[in-house]
Amino acid sequence: MEECVKCPLHQYANIQQNHCLQKSVTFLAYEDTLGMTLAGTALSFTILTVTVLGLFVKHRDTPVVKANNRALSYILLISLSFCFLCSLLFIGRPNTATCILRQTTFGVVFTVAVSTVLAKTITVVLAFKITLPGRRMRQVLLSGAPNSIIPLCSLIQFTLCGIWMGTNPPFIDTDVHSEHGRIIIVCNKGSLAVFYCVLGYLGSLALASFTVAFMARNLPDTFNEAKFLTFSMVVFCSVWITFLPVYHSTKGKVMVAMEVFCILASSAGLLGCIFAPKCYIILLRPDRNSLHEFRDKTHSGRKKPS
Repeated sequence: MEECVKCPLHQYANIQQNHCLQKSVTFLAYEDTLGMTLAGTALSFTILTVTVLGLFVKHRDTPVVKANNRALSYILLISLSFCFLCSLLFIGRPNTATCILRQTTFGVVFTVAVSTVLAKTITVVLAFKITLPGRRMRQVLLSGAPNSIIPLCSLIQFTLCGIWMGTNPPFIDTDVHSEHGRIIIVCNKGSLAVFYCVLGYLGSLALASFTVAFMARNLPDTFNEAKFLTFSMVVFCSVWITFLPVYHSTKGKVMVAMEVFCILASSAGLLGCIFAPKCYIILLRPDRNSLHEFRDKTHSGRKKPS
């Protein structure tokens, strides 16, 4: 031809480049191998989390469960279940509802989970502080003040999400450039500034939890889960720090799959690091799950009075 004509965005040129073909529409579907694998992993971890919750409820009167604050453990396990389930919102054909729900649900449920870890960490510190002379911390601990961290932190995240939804909420968009011959349906995040505020706030909570847990890591081992909380925050922060550069270097369905993978990996890190040692004692070492054993560990290593 004497003059070339560029195909419209929703079409692409054939091999001979003399005709425009219609692009196919694609997204991260449940029918895809990748989507099916991620969905199966999310459901498996959800069932595992619910099983651990049932185990803790069944053994709620044992020392290993009571010592690490049953109520906070229940809240954390329930929030982790929702963390795993919220990843399913990222799979399937996007629509207006899922575009809004996937980001707000992710922000809120992860805030509840991380703020619960922060509350557990502060509770551990206060529990050992009240054994020192001048027991002012006892009133703070008995009043349940550390537990108020959860609704307070969640309220702040709710406010950020409300600003996000009220100004420039996520919406359905199309990506016509990432893959040749395909139109990828994606969720545009709308206001990137508020999106990064939500992530930044979540990251600051994780950093605060890690800092407090790290400072309490050398407290006596009895009734102390600070080391496990520290390691869980290391895993959580490592996953999301790695996620940011990788996320921005990918396109199309791989970008969505990467986000789902990070949600699952960080949630699994919290579940495994915090609850695996407790489940090990409950199921495999019931002899260590007794007040007598804990008292022996409390007094072991201390110099006996002459």
